[in-house]
Amino acid sequence: MGKSRLEAFSDGVLAIILTIMVLEMKVPQGNTLESLRPLWGAFFSYLLSFVFIGIYWNNHHHVLHAAGSVTAGVLWANLHLLFWLSLIPFVTGWMGQNQFSAVPTAVYGLIMLMAGVAYKILVQAIIAADGSDSLLAKALGADRKGKVSILLLVLGTALSLYRPALALVAYALVAGIWLVPDQRIERALSGS
Repeated sequence: MGKSRLEAFSDGVLAIILTIMVLEMKVPQGNTLESLRPLWGAFFSYLLSFVFIGIYWNNHHHVLHAAGSVTAGVLWANLHLLFWLSLIPFVTGWMGQNQFSAVPTAVYGLIMLMAGVAYKILVQAIIAADGSDSLLAKALGADRKGKVSILLLVLGTALSLYRPALALVAYALVAGIWLVPDQRIERALSGS
């Protein structure tokens, strides 16, 4: 299978995930700004998840662009990532509807953690297919950015059971780290 087909399939799944998330947001009963107040949790969780999905979409594009080949291992690793990402609309809605209470916020963090691990597995599958001297392997190096993100998601998930607000800060920090497209891959691609 070619990279373009894998990317098109993944783009379609991510577009559906975003569509499901926005359709889960309910229209308020009133016609005043005050009627929006009860929806702040749903909107904030939607915003955070939208940013995360955008980050995955952007970095997924860069990683596939740097990939030399697509093997069966890469296909399965990609499906593994899409599985965890497909759960984001559920945990987004649950967390937002429950105003960021401990358990929904912890489950949100766990799903984000599993998506982060799945992304790391996808990257490793591509490197395994292309070799340790591949463009992607050289661009990512020790991948401190990825390791710090996983650590923050573990910390946020643990914190959510005691201080959900601190967990949200940890999740937002992860989003902030990745908000700018991965310059390591862009630099490697422009130099090749």
